[in-house]
Amino acid sequence: MSEQINRLLTIMKTLRDPEIGCEWDRAQSFETIVPHTIEEAYEVAEAVERGELTDLRDELGDLLFQVVFQSRIAEESGHFDIDDVAKAMSDKLEARHPHIFGEESLPGGMQEERWEALKAAERADKGAKSALEGVALALPALLRAQKLQKRAARTGFDWPDVQGPADKIREELEELAAATSQTDRFEEAGDFLFAAVNLVRAYGINAEEALRAANHKFERRFKSMEALAGDGFPELSLDEQEALWQQVKSAEKL
Repeated sequence: MSEQINRLLTIMKTLRDPEIGCEWDRAQSFETIVPHTIEEAYEVAEAVERGELTDLRDELGDLLFQVVFQSRIAEESGHFDIDDVAKAMSDKLEARHPHIFGEESLPGGMQEERWEALKAAERADKGAKSALEGVALALPALLRAQKLQKRAARTGFDWPDVQGPADKIREELEELAAATSQTDRFEEAGDFLFAAVNLVRAYGINAEEALRAANHKFERRFKSMEALAGDGFPELSLDEQEALWQQVKSAEKL
């Protein structure tokens, strides 16, 4: 193990020390650390999107610390330690790449199919009864919807082309418009968003990534509108704001 990894593990052990450790670090549990782990994963993604490699290095360090933190808590309770985590990951990677680490040969283009088949077998070995088991509840809703749909598709439950999900979106939009109570609107809104993910997936697009890009584009354009209008932007009429929006869009295409 590298010197710096050992240093990090020592720091973590010291922070959790019941006598000389940090009060905040000592008070943490598996459950309380999870929100921080999720936040750090998103910050890694954001650094990648910005192309800031120095930030990416720092954010990967923050994410690594989360792994070390959870592993330290587990070690203190006698369940596993960081070496067990690394071993489990190494064993899994070797098992999922038998064409590289074993004797099995794999025809070109079959990697993804083999990968999914091996993961399905692992889930079955753990007692999974449904093709949908194991899709993490903590995933962002759009990403989880896409993963659920992909799992269902592997059993044959899927539209043959984009026309099916496109028609389904129109159907769900009509049902949302026809809903008369907030409870019904809530349910129909969820159905509409789920159908939208299905259509996007049919085009081979990751819904979560597409929406993140759309959020970024909207934020960039809106800030440009505010810069053009100055402090008086909120007082502009909707038509005037729309004109600024079109101006910003046109400028981006130049």
